[in-house]
Amino acid sequence: MGEELLGRAVIFVVLAGAGCLMLWLARATAGGRLGRNPIAGIRLPATMASDRAWIAAHRAAERPTVAAGWCAIGFALPAVLPVPLAIGVVSVLVGAVGMLALALRGAAVGVRAARALDGEE
Repeated sequence: MGEELLGRAVIFVVLAGAGCLMLWLARATAGGRLGRNPIAGIRLPATMASDRAWIAAHRAAERPTVAAGWCAIGFALPAVLPVPLAIGVVSVLVGAVGMLALALRGAAVGVRAARALDGEE
């Protein structure tokens, strides 16, 4: 039982940590505290074109990206709750897929906003 509890804790920390990172990233990029960089954010040609495009993209993407973070955190919780292991595993998988889908939605919204600045779309 000790190994299962440790595994559940690790899975929780990884998914909830990814969710917290998403929340921070969404707010830092939309607020202008994290500018264009080669590591984090929506790094596509349209968003990397200028600082103005970067900010516009991340402001537009903030809501779905925040939702991605909360999705990961919420679906990570059953991993450490006293529920059957199968429920915890399914919850973590749903949370990871949900986080990915919402993050991709945010990226699409952000790219559209960046392209709208240049009249490309």
